[in-house]
Amino acid sequence: MASQVADSLKIVVDSLEAAEKAALSQLPDGMSKLSFVIDKLAEFAVSAGKHVLTAIIIFVVGKLVVNALNRLVARILERRKVDPSVKTFLKSLTNILLTILLIVAVIGALGINTTSIAALLASAGVAIGMALSGNLQNFAGGLIILLFKPYKVGDVIESQGVSGTVSEIQIMHTVMKTFDNKEIFIPNGTLSSNVITNYSKQQTRRVEWIVGVDYGEDYAKVERVAKGILDADKRILDDPAPFIALNALDSSSVNVIIRVWVKSEDYWGVYFDVNKQIYNVFNKEGINFPFPQLTVHQAKD
Repeated sequence: MASQVADSLKIVVDSLEAAEKAALSQLPDGMSKLSFVIDKLAEFAVSAGKHVLTAIIIFVVGKLVVNALNRLVARILERRKVDPSVKTFLKSLTNILLTILLIVAVIGALGINTTSIAALLASAGVAIGMALSGNLQNFAGGLIILLFKPYKVGDVIESQGVSGTVSEIQIMHTVMKTFDNKEIFIPNGTLSSNVITNYSKQQTRRVEWIVGVDYGEDYAKVERVAKGILDADKRILDDPAPFIALNALDSSSVNVIIRVWVKSEDYWGVYFDVNKQIYNVFNKEGINFPFPQLTVHQAKD
């Protein structure tokens, strides 16, 4: 066994010596071995430098071209008055595709065989698909959102425990701005397969108050005063007409329910303003608001 290993090592050494002799035999007359190596290194450095310089130029110029094309696409979408939801999605998709093309061009300029890279990516397609399954789901979710339009840019929605205004629909995420000015990114796949409450879909919304008054108050007076408050607010719609009714006889109060319809954008303004008016006017008219009371009876010996 030892003799076989020794014979194999001798064959390798002989091959290396033969290769070295062949290389030295190709040296020009008067050139040393060191000079030959330095010349080869210089040739390699010049060749590599050309590739690197070309790649840098392609990257810089390509980046400018990508930015210019992104601006051009944005202007075209703006002129054609494309829906803001579709516009943000297409802008995001265009930017990603152009960036991928730029990266491929830079790799090719470095002298790397892009065909080999494509073959490698193709052979690893299954693994990449599994790794990116979540992102592919988000991409498909974005297409579903654009197709069925459960919401659009500018809508106020609630989902996944957060609510806010939709500012962008990207290819992977929907960007929401909360009412306290925080930016939230929610995956499109999650949104497309879960419950979404859209507060802006309809043009009108119903506002509701439940007001408790003391037992013994004149209900007709309460209804008249409440109707006067509603009539004074011009944002409240006449059709459907405002609704006032005795809702419940609670443990310590008589609950009156008030319902009105308003434009969606007036919802919170009307809600808070009428709240304030109910408190002020009811007090002025002598209509008392109850508070929880507990009556204790002391047993006599």
